[in-house]
Amino acid sequence: MLRFSAPEFIFHTPEEKKAADIFYNELKDRHGINECEEKDVKFVFSQSDSFISPDDFEITENNKEMTFSAMGIRGLIFAIGLFLRKAFSDKGEITLVSDITGKYSPDKKIRGHQVGYRDTSNTYEAWDIGQYKRYYLDMMFFGTNTSEHIPYENGCSNKNALMRRDEQELLTLSSKDMKELGLDVSVWYPNCEKDMETACKNREKLFSEAEKLDFIFPPGGDPGDIEPEELFERCKAFREILKKYHPEGEMWPSAQQPHHLPDWGTKFLALMKKKPDFIDGVITGPNAAFPLDILRRYLPGEYPIRLYPDITHNLRCEYPVHFDRDDWHYALQTVNGRESINPRPTEYKKIHENTRGYVIGSVSYSEGVNDDINKAVWSALDFDPDTPLREILEDYARLFFPGCDWVKAADGIFGLEKNWEGAPEENPCIENTLSLFEELQKENPVFSENWRFVQCLFRARCDAFIRRKLIFENSLIAKAKKTAKTDIKKAKEILLTPLPESITGLYEKIEENGKKLFDLIGMQLDVKRYHAKNPERGAVLDTIKLPLTDIPWLLDRYSYADSLPENERERFINRCFSRNTVEKDEYYYSVALHGLCPGNVTQKKGFYMNIQGDRPDKNNGALPTALFKLYDHFSFRLKTGGLKYGTDYRLLITYRDANNSDSIKHTVRVNGKTVYSGQQFGGERNRAYERDLLPAGFIAVEYVIPAEYIINGCIDLDISEKVNGFEIAELRITKNSYR
Repeated sequence: MLRFSAPEFIFHTPEEKKAADIFYNELKDRHGINECEEKDVKFVFSQSDSFISPDDFEITENNKEMTFSAMGIRGLIFAIGLFLRKAFSDKGEITLVSDITGKYSPDKKIRGHQVGYRDTSNTYEAWDIGQYKRYYLDMMFFGTNTSEHIPYENGCSNKNALMRRDEQELLTLSSKDMKELGLDVSVWYPNCEKDMETACKNREKLFSEAEKLDFIFPPGGDPGDIEPEELFERCKAFREILKKYHPEGEMWPSAQQPHHLPDWGTKFLALMKKKPDFIDGVITGPNAAFPLDILRRYLPGEYPIRLYPDITHNLRCEYPVHFDRDDWHYALQTVNGRESINPRPTEYKKIHENTRGYVIGSVSYSEGVNDDINKAVWSALDFDPDTPLREILEDYARLFFPGCDWVKAADGIFGLEKNWEGAPEENPCIENTLSLFEELQKENPVFSENWRFVQCLFRARCDAFIRRKLIFENSLIAKAKKTAKTDIKKAKEILLTPLPESITGLYEKIEENGKKLFDLIGMQLDVKRYHAKNPERGAVLDTIKLPLTDIPWLLDRYSYADSLPENERERFINRCFSRNTVEKDEYYYSVALHGLCPGNVTQKKGFYMNIQGDRPDKNNGALPTALFKLYDHFSFRLKTGGLKYGTDYRLLITYRDANNSDSIKHTVRVNGKTVYSGQQFGGERNRAYERDLLPAGFIAVEYVIPAEYIINGCIDLDISEKVNGFEIAELRITKNSYR
């Protein structure tokens, strides 16, 4: 196996020299180079027109001479990237973990990521040209050949305090760097202008200034909601302008459907079947008009499909955490929110497997570097879908954590994903993962200045904070609940017990990591201090302060109890402690606490999880954890047994209070028999339950289940409303009403 410390670089053309310079700098920065005159290996960079694609490359080795061959700079950088992913330092020399000689050609033609410089990202706003160029290279080392930017969305700048440049200025300057590195340039450009003349004028300015433009991506909606006919008219006009300045540029609209245009997809396909020559391909992603397989089936075959996968978001998105079962724990949702640091290698590999057969490639939807590991995984799979995940993550560790135990680091990344399995209190992986990253930090003190490593350590500490806080506070609740039976004042004192140092000390380290990430790369983990757009945009240092247990809600109920007559307070407080408790022949269910398969029932596809826990305006102490999730759909089904024979029951459902007067067939059935059918919700409002146990924005509706509807103590409950649907948080089936 090749071993060296003093390399020599052989090149002849400008692009070969550029590649050699990149390789020299990367080796020097990662491993160190002996600059002595006596060299012990030659690296030859060779441009050749024998390659069919600029993505292809070859690596050969012969007697201490390694040759990187490709059509141009892009392929040479891919070869460099492969070498760096397999390289490590050993006793002062650089060597490889495996033989990398051979010919390489990617599986997918388009392999890229969106890196939009705009005021909604969670990282890029603080960057300048040099940081972008560094990130282009990092992505290319995993086979990325396309980078997607975002110009003005509404014809003017939204530059904020962090941004050193105007959005379009950075895009234009970056296009020069991307051209130099051989990257294709894609632009996500929504149709936000009201008229064609303004839209064309705005695009002409960008197209004329950018040094390179390969793809224009106008989304069908979200934003830029217009009818397909107008979308196509604009695509035709924009493409004519594009061709004036970039003859090889292509037009790729997306089949993303505006919510308020239900027949948009049908119209879009009808227009595509006319085979317009001004459309080069179609993109699909979030809010897709059709499932991917249906789109490929009905779109004319000459139009390739590019996937726009959302690899940056955790919830309220296309692929939420545990997308195939939607059981992510409410406490993890609360702190991590929509855009936390989110390595999800196994989940995205599964998504890649399910989608890759239909597409020519992908450019991911991203809002920062919270998804940096996901970018590497997705690019590696687009290049070679048979690459094992462990190999990809060990490559990532060798490339970005030079000098570390890459097997241990890969285990840590897998551990971060495993941390999100099940209830944190029951997941020992969380503490093990934290220990692993803290050990790596002790072994490699320099990693304290490595933003990728600090990200992993930050996430590991956040997960451990959640776990420790849940264990501690839930133990307080259990103790206080028992005490409240005889002394509600003493129970309150228990609830007010401060957090121990094992938790507060960890929080201080999380704060330090957050500041370090802002200082290193401008990562915006807080709204006030670090300029996050809002808490949803990755502001974990804000959401980590939100309630994770019922202690704040119970204290809120204590405040309410002060308004009650003294002889009612004890009974009220004890009812609050037992909020989710029913008799053994009764039933209680919460979407947040019990998941989406009550009685082993799988809900119909198409539901939306309206998460409340990560929203500071909702999770403010007035919200019990049982209401941290709302299930939003046109139907809900549940099965249970163990009810008492020959007894009428009361079904109480907690809905979100949404007044839809056109909902005329809200139906509740038990074992196929109609309990209610009519105007929205129906039933009888339980004002006492609402007053005592629900915050504003929720209502409690009660229905009677006659004894004869219940079969041997079993019920199969079906709730439906086909026009507007409904949002449900919890339900209880009890023998008596809450009064």
